[in-house]
Amino acid sequence: MASKLGLIIKREYLAKVRNKSFIVMTILSPILIVGMIVLIAYLTKVNDSEKRVISVLNESTMLHNEFRMTDNMSFVHFNGITLQEAKDSTLALGYYGLLHIPNGIDLEKITGSAHLFAKDNPNTHLTQQIEAIFQRKLRQKRLGDLGVTADLFSSVEKPFELNLATFEGEKSVKGINEIKAFIGGGFGYAIMMFIIIYGTFVMRSVIEEKTSRIIEVIISSVKPFQLMLGKILGTSLAGITQFVIWLISASLLLLLVVAISGIDMMAVINEVQATPGGMNGMSQLSTPLDENTLLYAREILNIPWLLLIGCFLLYFILGYLIYSSIYASIGAAVDNETDTQQFVFPVILPLMLAIYVGFFSVFSNPHGPIAVAFSLFPLTSPIVMLMRLPAGIGEGGVPLWQLLASIILLIGTFLAIVSLAAKIYRVGILMYGKRPTYKELIKWLRY
Repeated sequence: MASKLGLIIKREYLAKVRNKSFIVMTILSPILIVGMIVLIAYLTKVNDSEKRVISVLNESTMLHNEFRMTDNMSFVHFNGITLQEAKDSTLALGYYGLLHIPNGIDLEKITGSAHLFAKDNPNTHLTQQIEAIFQRKLRQKRLGDLGVTADLFSSVEKPFELNLATFEGEKSVKGINEIKAFIGGGFGYAIMMFIIIYGTFVMRSVIEEKTSRIIEVIISSVKPFQLMLGKILGTSLAGITQFVIWLISASLLLLLVVAISGIDMMAVINEVQATPGGMNGMSQLSTPLDENTLLYAREILNIPWLLLIGCFLLYFILGYLIYSSIYASIGAAVDNETDTQQFVFPVILPLMLAIYVGFFSVFSNPHGPIAVAFSLFPLTSPIVMLMRLPAGIGEGGVPLWQLLASIILLIGTFLAIVSLAAKIYRVGILMYGKRPTYKELIKWLRY
């Protein structure tokens, strides 16, 4: 049995890795991904660099120097012209909009009558910036009426930021939990895509052999369970091979990008490691990195990457084996790919649920009941557990018992689903010309 299973695994593996599309995508995918990231970063930078020009017709004497240039907005002041002339000039000069502040002696009425004229609906961020200018002036006026001086108001307006630190005295930064969840979510999303892509490969392979009647010849030599398991393991090895190639090539591309950009990553890492708690040695920094940047870099470097990558491979293999078994049974039950639609959506639904519910629950409370439940439930744990693991294991991270329980449940679910899928595969692989229903699939499970 072992020799036949090995031959099937070898056949499926070689069939996948020798496929032209597999070779092309293995080579091109890292280049396309890195290129897309660079393109998005460039387009975002270009988009953010656009500076909108607002013309201001200020007829009031109560607002003078409040409208100052910012990173994304500048102001041009009109004087001694009417509102209609200001509108015409704004359109003729191609400015983004016109801010009109009417004359008056009551600031409340003046700001209440102010208008921003534009060709279309103004950008929300831009309007919020202008509203903040008026809001600050109104707040100052209202406090002034209560006897608060301008200097006192400036001290009141001084922003406050809470200092964060661990009990060991290490300084913390805001948003690091969200960053860790995003990193774990990236690993989880990769698992979901691999399961869908390679599970579909298994399903299509079964359908092709079934419709070409090759399966009848193969079944005469091996058992259906051996054939199904061989297809799953062979395709799984092909997927792991492709992932390893992507990982190596993407790392090389990253090093190339870093080398071209002139960033000394080792110097940054050395500075972060030489800055315990993010505080000591700050005065000796030789690169223009601020304190928060080093703190974020330190937190990211402190993520248990070996644990995360090891668990990623484990959850990827177990999750893939579970779902590919289901995909293989679907392929055996139908005669063509069109008939698979009624069965595929319920299969990918837990994966989609894991992504969306996982992000919401892990972001808000990684140790809450929803996050814990979904990280233990076998059909969603390969994704949600990886979102929680960047925090580590133990205090402040995932309790060890939850990680072990998740893996044990995943293994048990794999054995149960493979057993059930093998029954559907055994009956459906030799049935033709009939579109199965869920009721018939349940009957097959009893044979």
